Amino acid sequence: MTTTLIDPLLLKSFVAVVESGSFTRAGERVHLSQSTVSQQLRRLEEQLGCQLVDRGGRYVVATDDGERLLGYARRLLGLMDEAVEQLREGHAEGEVRIGVPEDFASDALTPALAAFARAHPAIRLEVTSGLSNTLWRQFCSGDYDLVLVKQRPGHAPGHAVWPEPLAWLDSLAEPTHERDPLPLVAFPPGGLYRDEMIHSLESVGRRWRIGYSSASLASIRSAVADGLGVSVLPSRLALPGHRRLGADEGFADLPALELALHLRADVPRRVIELAERLKTLCAEATGHAG
Repeated sequence: MTTTLIDPLLLKSFVAVVESGSFTRAGERVHLSQSTVSQQLRRLEEQLGCQLVDRGGRYVVATDDGERLLGYARRLLGLMDEAVEQLREGHAEGEVRIGVPEDFASDALTPALAAFARAHPAIRLEVTSGLSNTLWRQFCSGDYDLVLVKQRPGHAPGHAVWPEPLAWLDSLAEPTHERDPLPLVAFPPGGLYRDEMIHSLESVGRRWRIGYSSASLASIRSAVADGLGVSVLPSRLALPGHRRLGADEGFADLPALELALHLRADVPRRVIELAERLKTLCAEATGHAG
């Protein structure tokens, strides 16, 4: 059994003839000569083995077979137009690749992303969370269109930066800050919070050990609250079950880090628009809105 493949150009001319009632007007609609439209329609009739239009009257009208084909033809042409439109939109919009620290990877980030997605429904958002040092290296390698990273002040000029004060945190119910060596709850090696914490303790000769390590921010916060050790986190991430430590407990103030938003130099307008949404979000999250 062979399948008859219908040229969409023939269908387009057929629909134009039936809707306009004239080969001449149909030619004007599809930008072809009257004779070319007539030839195309005869080819279509030969291919399907039936007469599709009645040419004998003042106006060209569809036959019974033509009426049956007309609905299919309109649907097929509509589907093809829709497919082309979707592919063109997808190619033009593409995707936006974002790297963010874990504390911005879920609830803090999704409102801005949802608003952006509503404005650009053809864009695919790809969000990756991780340690800032890793995200920065990947950004420099071209893996992301924009990144939010924690960095030391002045590390790299960003599209926007906000101060990120740090705090020593211990358990409120099961404190551990007087133990020797001091148990630490830490991210894996390479994390800025871990580096700042260890450097501060080493500078005053305080003995320490890693009591708990995790790449999960939620796990780190819970471990501190449950009494597994002391940690350093952004002040805004302290939980009700945490106790802040300071000079009275022998813990020196830590220099603030920066939350920085970086964009590739050649990003399209849509990425800049998303960056502006993220600026508002970050300003609110860090308490520097307005």
